[in-house]
Amino acid sequence: MRAALFDLDRTLVRKETATLYVRWQREVGQATTRDLARVMFWVAQYTLGILDAPAGAGRAVATLRGKPEQEMIDECESWFRSHVLPHVADEGRGAVERHKTAGDLVAIVTGATPYVARPLARMLGIDHVVASELEVVDGRFTGRPVEPLCYGEGKVVRAERLAREHAFALDEAVFYTDSLTDLPLLLRVGDRVVVNPDPRLRRIARRRAWRIEAW
Repeated sequence: MRAALFDLDRTLVRKETATLYVRWQREVGQATTRDLARVMFWVAQYTLGILDAPAGAGRAVATLRGKPEQEMIDECESWFRSHVLPHVADEGRGAVERHKTAGDLVAIVTGATPYVARPLARMLGIDHVVASELEVVDGRFTGRPVEPLCYGEGKVVRAERLAREHAFALDEAVFYTDSLTDLPLLLRVGDRVVVNPDPRLRRIARRRAWRIEAW
C-alpha cells in the first residue's frame, strides 16, 4: 500500500489556520487586535524559518489550561465552516480524490492540532490525521503539549508511527507541503510535491528537481 501525506496550512488550505482562528476569536470577543498581531508575527517567523516552535507552542497551549476539550471541538467546528472552508484549495481536493481513487492511504500530517485538522479531514474523506496533540485530563486541557510536536523532526516521528500502524513504507510515500520546516519529512519520503512553497523551500525544490505546484 502507498500513502499520500498532506500538510494543512498553505497546502490543503491556502491560508495559515492560526491567523484564521484568531480572527474568528476576535469576531466573537475572545481575542484582541493585539492577539491577532502577535499571531501574525509568529506566522511571519514561521515562514522565515526562525520561529522557536516549542517555545511558541508552550506559551499558546498554556493559555488553554482548564478549558474543556469539548468546548474546543465545538468552537473549531463552527470556525471551520465560517473561516476555513472558503480557503480550501480546489487543487488539494482534486489531489486527495486522485489518491483515494488509486487506493492510497491518505493522511493529513500537520503541526496544527487535531481540533483544527479533523473538520477538514472529515469534509475531504481523509481517514487519518497526524497532528500536534494537547494533553487532556478529565476532559480538560492541562496546558501542556504531548511530545513530540508534529513539527520538524517530530513530524517524522509521528509519520513513522502512522506507517508502522498501517503497514506502509514511508520511503515510498508522497508528501505535499509548502514549508521549509517540513524538510526532514520531505527528505524521508520517496516522492515530494512542493505546494505554494516559501522562498527557501522553492530554491531547494528547484535544485533537487522536486515537483512544484501552485494551489
